[in-house]
Amino acid sequence: MAVIHVEGRPYEVKEGQHLLAALLTLGFDLPYFCWHPALGSVGACRQCAVKQYQDANDEQGILVMACMTPVQDGMYVSVDDPDAVSFRRAIIEWLMLNHPHDCPVCDEGGECHLQDMTVMSGHTYRRTRFPKRTFRNQDLGPFLHQEMNRCIHCYRCVRFYRDYAGGGDLQPFGTRNQITFARCEDGPLENPFSGNLVEICPTGVFTDETFRKHSSRKWDLQTSPSVCIHCALGCNTIIGERYGALRRISNRYHPQINGYFLCDRGRFGYEFVNREDRLREVRGEALGDLLQRTPAIGIGSPRASLESNYALRSLVGAERFSIGVSDLEARLITSAREILTHTPARVPTLREVEEADAILVLGEDVTNLAPRLDLALRQAVRRQLGQQAAAQGITDWNAAFLKLIEDVKRGEGNLFILSPAATALDGIARRTHRALPGEVARLGFEIAHTVKDSAPAASELVSEIATVLSAAKRPLIVTGTGCLDVRLLRAASNLARVLSSDDRRAGLVIALPECNSLGVSYLGNTGVGVALEALARGEAETLVVLENDLHRRADSDAIEVAIEKARHLVVIDHRTTPLAERADIVLPAATFDEAAGTLLNSEGRLQRFWHAHLPDQPIRAAWRWLGDWKTITDLRAELAQAIPELGGLSEPTPETEGPVPRQSPRYSGRTSMHAHHDVHEKPPPPDPDSPLVFTMEGQPNPSRPELLSRYWAPGWNSVQALTKFQVEVGGMLRGGDPGRRIIEPTDEGNYYASPREDAAGGFVVIPLHLVFGSEELSARAPAVRERVPSSFIALNEAEARRLGVQAGETLSFSLAGRTWTLPLAIRAELPDRAAGLPVGLPGVPPITETTLQIGGRA
Repeated sequence: MAVIHVEGRPYEVKEGQHLLAALLTLGFDLPYFCWHPALGSVGACRQCAVKQYQDANDEQGILVMACMTPVQDGMYVSVDDPDAVSFRRAIIEWLMLNHPHDCPVCDEGGECHLQDMTVMSGHTYRRTRFPKRTFRNQDLGPFLHQEMNRCIHCYRCVRFYRDYAGGGDLQPFGTRNQITFARCEDGPLENPFSGNLVEICPTGVFTDETFRKHSSRKWDLQTSPSVCIHCALGCNTIIGERYGALRRISNRYHPQINGYFLCDRGRFGYEFVNREDRLREVRGEALGDLLQRTPAIGIGSPRASLESNYALRSLVGAERFSIGVSDLEARLITSAREILTHTPARVPTLREVEEADAILVLGEDVTNLAPRLDLALRQAVRRQLGQQAAAQGITDWNAAFLKLIEDVKRGEGNLFILSPAATALDGIARRTHRALPGEVARLGFEIAHTVKDSAPAASELVSEIATVLSAAKRPLIVTGTGCLDVRLLRAASNLARVLSSDDRRAGLVIALPECNSLGVSYLGNTGVGVALEALARGEAETLVVLENDLHRRADSDAIEVAIEKARHLVVIDHRTTPLAERADIVLPAATFDEAAGTLLNSEGRLQRFWHAHLPDQPIRAAWRWLGDWKTITDLRAELAQAIPELGGLSEPTPETEGPVPRQSPRYSGRTSMHAHHDVHEKPPPPDPDSPLVFTMEGQPNPSRPELLSRYWAPGWNSVQALTKFQVEVGGMLRGGDPGRRIIEPTDEGNYYASPREDAAGGFVVIPLHLVFGSEELSARAPAVRERVPSSFIALNEAEARRLGVQAGETLSFSLAGRTWTLPLAIRAELPDRAAGLPVGLPGVPPITETTLQIGGRA
């Protein structure tokens, strides 16, 4: 620690940081633009000027930029010195010379960092009397809206997009004060993290196009803390509602998971909840009466909460409950849970992933299956390269020097990727290797054997990877269920085991496809296929399907046979599925913004999510259709007693933590919202399931971070107010990390034997997961649908020539006993005998088997 003197008073601060971070951590209000906690310092905007003195007797001092000045023990600083105040006021006036006076119509209004800093700097009167520069705005697609005239040239956008997220199609063009940040041509930004520009930009240059269409303001949103439901990483979000519709999703800081950033699927995939074709009416008799007369089989869902899944299991019985995934995926998820809970390696948080000094990715395309993991791996490689800068005395927040080293050393980090298809991370990897999943698994076993026994390597590739992993202090193995091959999981387990010792814990990440994939594995291990077979054998007369489209999980013929055998079909869901159209009982379920629940992410962290509003009748939380629990707290208590591993997460209740307002102090229009029905203002509805209330009254800054639904502090209306809620800038939240980890390292598992070779004959199916289109719910959001590609089957050029087909021609193939046809796409990187199928796209069959036969041109 170091002691610095600010305005003559001593303060203890952490050494190694820069002065701006130290002052913000101490609670001082100091304006800034170009600096961001995740991006480091470049000293471009000159807005954070302070006066630094040689000692206590120095009365002259010099102006320095706080973001570029390292903290030194004994330094003397003034934020309020008249010279510093005057300098900052002049800088903001210069930055505002060409800024349009459009705050009343700007989508950033009310949460604009530029507004806050202008007021903070004392610039209240404009002296501009000449024509302002103007720019042409680009059409950036369905996610982002651009208003380039608002730009103050802080360069945050390209620093995040290019340096942090690895994007290549956003560049600065022009010279002097005529610089514009744009693509070479109109079109959507290609990087799957482009939506973060909405929060990165301190002005209104990049705004949320989906939110813009709703014509709402930040302070008019009724907000709640939530968890992203579009993959298994469990990123924390803030959901905002107005007039009964979900209006936007923004990032909720979690220091161990998503930090400051979300992927575009998580940010823009929410509008499926507003669709007109949602299930909104009850059809059929009461469910309880039916189940008293007939035995039932229940099929749960990895996209439903733990509470809803458990409620169904308790209703039909554990032996008649399916976890709602294909039989193949059920075996994979079960294996993943067993490996994660019985390995000496630690399941790292995304923050810990960023600290890995050697990484091996086995068979997984993390960018498309678990996008936010891609961003963490990129930061790990950047840190590896930055260690060379640290050896030369360059601090890790000095972004300009680090960028120079990254450009020179690109491809020299310790990232190795062994996969059947190309990935977005290939460009920063030291080595990549393409092979079928079985061959990738075999290489993983060979690397583990080489490390374990110090044996001679079978190849130069194996030798290099084994050497780097063995020398690492924080090695990381990344795999997943994306290839539907359990051998990859076992190879990763062996590697993590041999790389762990008494003084070193390797990291093991297993990427999973859906928000509760790991959670449902604690409730059972029966797949959809087994459940349908039991129904076809007459073991039950009723089928209850919870928030699941079975046509994505099982063969249509098997579904038909089971449905024909069953006397009753019950569907509890919010989306219209083929089964819902045929069901004799339909019960409309609430979506994640209308009901509270709990999810277990792929790290093994239990997390609560809370609803922003209550659904219209007769829509109800799914678990309320399945039992008579009075509150969700009662249901959670029963769940914890039945499955202790899923308990222990403290329960914030209205009595212990409330009330916490969902509405901001500036919330407006509550009286007039229903005036066309009744001029009297209705009382706010009660919420027995949450400590949050549907009013402006209560404690807006609760002590528990999991209840935070907005970041605001006096003078700080934008997301930059987050620094007021952190123990230190960029660090932990006051009150601790939300959620509870239930998986910690043990040494009870097995060292797996080498796998068998793939059987000859046919093509090996390579599931191709897509950021936009493969995840069921986000693919139904209008903005995301514009980014979903057409369906296809992919082969390499050699296989296409052998079959006598060309790109674009229709190809017939058989999978699971049925024949399908799809246009051919050439993917040059695919290995021989590999057939790529995009997961979840229309016309693509569910991948229930790992081999298929190709018949040729259709």
